[in-house]
Amino acid sequence: MKKLSARRRHPLAAVVVLLLALACTGGLYAVFAPADKAQAEESAQSLTIEEGKKLYTVGCASCHGTDGQGTSDGPSLVGVGAAAVDFQVSTGRMPAATSQAAQVPRKKNIYSQAEIDQLAAFVASLGAGPSVPTKDQYDPEGADIAKGGELFRNNCAQCHNFTGKGGALTKGKYAPSLEDVEPKHIYEAMQTGPQNMPSFPDTVMSEQNKRDIIAYLHAVNSDETENPGGLELGGLGPVSEGLFAWIFGLGALIAIAIWVAARTAKARKS
Repeated sequence: MKKLSARRRHPLAAVVVLLLALACTGGLYAVFAPADKAQAEESAQSLTIEEGKKLYTVGCASCHGTDGQGTSDGPSLVGVGAAAVDFQVSTGRMPAATSQAAQVPRKKNIYSQAEIDQLAAFVASLGAGPSVPTKDQYDPEGADIAKGGELFRNNCAQCHNFTGKGGALTKGKYAPSLEDVEPKHIYEAMQTGPQNMPSFPDTVMSEQNKRDIIAYLHAVNSDETENPGGLELGGLGPVSEGLFAWIFGLGALIAIAIWVAARTAKARKS
C-alpha cells in the first residue's frame, strides 16, 4: 500500500492521468463523431429530396408521371441525372409551355437555384445519371481554343454553324444559338444531349475537350474578338454569303452592264 501511495504522489502521475484522459476522449470522438456527421448529411440530403419531390409533383408530374416514369406527354426521367434537370430548368425550357411544339424553346426561368437543386436531387434519386458539373469542369480559363475549334467543327458545326449561331433542322426543329449561353449549360448539354442533340459523355469526349469547346465558343462570340475575314455577315455561313453575292455582287454587275450599254455609239444615235 505504501508503494502504491508513493506512486500516486509521483510528480508525473498527474501528467500521465491527463494524457490518458485526452487519449480516451479523442478515441471516443473518432468513433462517434463521423457517424453523427454522416447521419446529419444523410438527413439533409433526404430533406432536399423531399422538398424536390414536392416541387416535382406540382410542376412536372403531369407530364413526366408521379414517379418520373414518363407519360404520353413527357419522357421518363429515370436515369437522366441531376445535370439534365439543372440544364432544362435553369434555361427555362422546363416546365414546357406546351407538349405539342416541335421543340421546347429557351425562356425565362421560374425557379430559384435552390429549388432547381432540390428538383435535381429528387430526379437523381430515381436513377443514376450525370451529376451537375463543378466550376473546375467547365471553366474555359487556360483551355486550348484551337483544339476546341477543331472539335466543334467536327462534332457540332453541322447543326450549330461553325461559330455557334444556330441553324434549322427538319420538321420545324432547330439547333439553338450558343451565343450568351453560360459555360455550365454548354457543358451540361454535351453531357446529357437535350432534345435533338446527341450526348457526349466523358467516355466519348473527355472533360478537357469539353472545356476546349467552351473556350472556343467564348472566343468566337466575344465582342472583343476581331473577325480576320472582314465583314462577317452575321457569321451564318454560306447562305448569307451567297445571298450577299447575288444581291450586291450580281446587282452591281447588272448596273455596270446597263451603264456601259447606255453609252455605246448605237445608244447615243438612238
